[in-house]
Amino acid sequence: MDNYKTRITPAKEDAVKALKDEFAGYDSFIFTDYRGMTVEQITDIRKSLRKEEAAYRVVKNRYAKIALNDLGKTGADDEMKGPTAVALIKGDTANSVAKILFNANKDGVTITVKGALVDGELMNADQIEALSKLPTKLELIASLMGTMKAPVQKLAATLLAYVESKGGASAEAN
Repeated sequence: MDNYKTRITPAKEDAVKALKDEFAGYDSFIFTDYRGMTVEQITDIRKSLRKEEAAYRVVKNRYAKIALNDLGKTGADDEMKGPTAVALIKGDTANSVAKILFNANKDGVTITVKGALVDGELMNADQIEALSKLPTKLELIASLMGTMKAPVQKLAATLLAYVESKGGASAEAN
């Protein structure tokens, strides 16, 4: 019996190189099963993710595994079984992207999050769901600014009340 050997064609090499080049521009990856989704639903998810500078790409598992491993982003081979689409994430927006994916599921889209590779750390579906429930960076900054603003507002109100109690600011005080 002859040994079976996979033939590596130039087309396969080009496909892996194209994926590798695309994946190199992203920091994190959320792996999903897209079975049962319509083209319209996938398009809607892509539009939502673009707002977060993320992409959603249906991939051939074998090529994606090779591309990620070549980039040193290892450990996600188990997440790439069956039909797989990957949310490609830049920067620290992984929780925003996860929120979009889980909210799509609540809206009747049959998307299943399998796992993720976030900043080099492998996460399972439960961990990604927990990440999706955290506030985004902008929400945290807004909360911090609101907290910092309150004492300043109180001081300004106190100073204004003091000035008014002394008869207001005189026009000659310049």
